[in-house]
Amino acid sequence: MTQPENSRADPDNELGDVLAELRVVLPGAQLLSGFLLTLPFSAGFPKIVDFEKVIFVFSFVSSLISLILFTAPAYQHRLMRPLTERERFKDLISRQMLIGSVFLACALILSSWLVLSETLGARLGLVIAAACMAVLGALWWLAPLLLRRRWSGAAARNGAETPGREVPPRATNPRRD
Repeated sequence: MTQPENSRADPDNELGDVLAELRVVLPGAQLLSGFLLTLPFSAGFPKIVDFEKVIFVFSFVSSLISLILFTAPAYQHRLMRPLTERERFKDLISRQMLIGSVFLACALILSSWLVLSETLGARLGLVIAAACMAVLGALWWLAPLLLRRRWSGAAARNGAETPGREVPPRATNPRRD
């Protein structure tokens, strides 16, 4: 049976996994922040209405907060060396990453709304941004939570000692998954 992801005995592996996940999301947050940083200096920015400027400010601040939360673990790790409480540190940066993902989601949706409203009109821009928000929410939060619940239930039914810590066996009927 495959080694369950959550039951690894080595905290270094778990910490490495979290840091690898941060390396995946960080470039997106950096790119969005960079784009938003240049926007006020573009020729068309003064032409947007005050409401759109408010949307821009919330998007920009959300993007910066996500960037701060995603980069903080590197600096924290450097200043806390030697790291004696790896499990606690992993929990801390996991929380920071999840909070950062909320701010990144806000920045993505708000900046998408701003761009779409300018190019397609306010109503259609709002509809498309809302659809993007639904997809993002479903893939980033809803699906993982539902799958974790489903898989921990399957592990419990299969006699796993600690539900939620066991990878369920593959079903023989692929349509049931």
